[in-house]
Amino acid sequence: MTLRIRQQDYEAMRCQCEQAYPAEACGILLGHHDRDERRVEQIVPCRNTHSDCSRRYSIDPVELIRVQRQARERGREIVGFYHSHPDHPAQWSQADLEDAHWIGYSFVITSIEQGKATETRSFFLNGTGEESKGFAAEIVAVEGQN
Repeated sequence: MTLRIRQQDYEAMRCQCEQAYPAEACGILLGHHDRDERRVEQIVPCRNTHSDCSRRYSIDPVELIRVQRQARERGREIVGFYHSHPDHPAQWSQADLEDAHWIGYSFVITSIEQGKATETRSFFLNGTGEESKGFAAEIVAVEGQN
């Protein structure tokens, strides 16, 4: 599994995560996907609406539907989501797994250590339903990187 993202979008996503520190940042990844690869063509920063935004994230369902509708109008689709982990590793948590419901999509996590983006990793949510879902690490291919 591979998530392909342009360098400018990768850097913008990480910058948003730094700016939100010490809260968790979040957003939506738009583009196209096939069976083994998702290609990000646009990132959409979203407001974290979770009541404890320093430890969890939540995207407003109304905002999610609006972004999905606009993406379709432009010939794109949601390929995944991203969020930050302030002062924690770029590794999914049990809460991340419980809150993830988009099977077949990428979930990108950027670790923010003392306000600076360090590691960014992506995880593919696989399974056939809530009972069998799980994350698998996937390759993040940053295109245009020197």
